[in-house]
Amino acid sequence: MGVTVVEKIGYFFYVISPNSTTFEREDQIPNFINDAIPLFWTFIVLEALVGRMKGKSAGRVNDSLTSLGHGLVYETIKLVTRGFELWGYTWLYEHRLIDLDWSSPVTWWAAAIGVDFAYYWTHRATHEVNLIWATHQVHHSSEDYNLTTALRQSMFQRLFALGFHQPLALLGVPLPAILVHMQFNLLFQFWIHTELVESCGPLEWIINTPSHHRVHHGANKWCLDKNYAGVFIIWDRMFGTFEPERKGEKIAYGLVDQPQSNNVIWLQFFYLVEVFRKAASKSTIGDVLRALFYGPGWCPGSPRLGDPDSFPDATASRIKYNPKLPLWEQVYVTLHFLIVLIVQQVLTLQLMSFSWLTVLVYIVFILASVGIIGAMYDGWWWAPLAEAARCAAYVVYARATPVTALPLLDTVLLTYFAVSTLVWASESLTLLGLTEKTAKLQ
Repeated sequence: MGVTVVEKIGYFFYVISPNSTTFEREDQIPNFINDAIPLFWTFIVLEALVGRMKGKSAGRVNDSLTSLGHGLVYETIKLVTRGFELWGYTWLYEHRLIDLDWSSPVTWWAAAIGVDFAYYWTHRATHEVNLIWATHQVHHSSEDYNLTTALRQSMFQRLFALGFHQPLALLGVPLPAILVHMQFNLLFQFWIHTELVESCGPLEWIINTPSHHRVHHGANKWCLDKNYAGVFIIWDRMFGTFEPERKGEKIAYGLVDQPQSNNVIWLQFFYLVEVFRKAASKSTIGDVLRALFYGPGWCPGSPRLGDPDSFPDATASRIKYNPKLPLWEQVYVTLHFLIVLIVQQVLTLQLMSFSWLTVLVYIVFILASVGIIGAMYDGWWWAPLAEAARCAAYVVYARATPVTALPLLDTVLLTYFAVSTLVWASESLTLLGLTEKTAKLQ
């Protein structure tokens, strides 16, 4: 019997049955996250509608589209990096110190608590180690706080999660149980990215809630390095990283030094460059290593995580970076984003039947697509030319190779990309002509 919609909604709140989510082998585990994708979109639309009804901002289109772009990039790269963070788990499990019955509810609960405990320390490391923060900062780069923010993830995040779950293997927790709870732990963290839920009452003492997580996303000094929890806020209370939301004090979302860009690919990489630039500026080996492995706010003479009094004081009144496009261009980038979503789903569903070269072509196309959309918002001069090249590349590829396996849809997409190529080639020539005229006048 299939899973009901009510049961899928339960995925987001960890309201699930141990009996129906316990598996002996990895190949028996459903992709709970993929099954929940329609609900992701439903909740995002409902949040926007309810927000408008309550007189609150539904979020800016450019920021939300950027967040969705990050989610798309994360899911694409996950196809080739999945399982990396659990490398060596099976070998360690063979040397386990305890035997736990895979079918026992005790094992299910041990996995649930263990995965969340591992997440707390993984998440804390991403904030307190500058080199790892260089990847995780992407998740904090949104100046809005809504459900789309939850999808703003780093493409490298899985690479830096290596080693945090492996101790559970020695404690006898089977790998299938870990894989199940890693999915539900991630799904739970979706709904806490909202401003619509003010308080969850007594649950605030035990679980992570929107109120707690709003503090975590704040750039205000009192919000920094707080509330790392995934599901259970008790970890923060135990280890001294808990900070309650302050009533009447608005939170400034985003980074302390907020980047001014909507370009997904640039946002994924820019801080990594800054980290190595900071390390290269140090004169001793010790300071080079501290620049890499101490907190992002560290400087010579300061504590490991830096001196908060020296940080810029972010306030909720700071002006948000908010570039806008003409209506026709906004419709265009939104439509192309939906097309890229289709391409990504084709890649996900047919990954095992594709050659490595085809997989690479799809990945490059997806990354280029979301990068160019952001470049259009940022007004980068080369964006129209790059978009013309991207559309032309699609036409060349799709003329010889079906993309979606649906002939009618492939024909429609081919025609649309061909027209888009002409539009952006014309736009590029116009801009180049204006540039030349400006140069002559100067």
